[in-house]
Amino acid sequence: MRIIAGRFRGKALASVGKGDQSAHLRPTTDRVRESLFNVLMGGALGDDPISDARVLDLFAGTGALGLEALSRGARCLCAVENGAKALSLIRENIALCRAEAEATIVRRDVMRLGAAPHPFDLIFLDPPYGKSMGTTALFEAARGGWIAPNALIVWEEAAPMIAPEGLDLIDSRRYGDTHITFLRAQPAA
Repeated sequence: MRIIAGRFRGKALASVGKGDQSAHLRPTTDRVRESLFNVLMGGALGDDPISDARVLDLFAGTGALGLEALSRGARCLCAVENGAKALSLIRENIALCRAEAEATIVRRDVMRLGAAPHPFDLIFLDPPYGKSMGTTALFEAARGGWIAPNALIVWEEAAPMIAPEGLDLIDSRRYGDTHITFLRAQPAA
């Protein structure tokens, strides 16, 4: 696993070893991450959603999605995770990228987020596949003020997802057994 582009380009990231099922992590493959960021940077979803964005990585796992966004010009990253192995990997990967000044780790259950330090413009949501946790996580994020008006949400799952209330579906892509659903938060009233 490596950073695809930007200032950390080519940086190898720490991940779970083959056969290590203790952490129950399923990192986004380099190929899917590259395709996802090509969509984000290609203009199909509007203006550049990454440059100067405040990025929230829910169910952060190894932190690769958020670190890729930092590498490509995001302002800051908040990685939310509660698994011990995942937290260790995120810390290691932030250190490998020397991104400690721009990255914050929040050890918290994504299903009980609480109040946000500030709203985020770009949100990666990569819950465990098939466990119906994504909708609840988005509801909690919205309730706690984590989602900025007009924020872009990138939801990775095993199937295309339906937009929860307050979010608009703008695109959906399939990469093998991975489905990426792109949602936009509705503007402030």
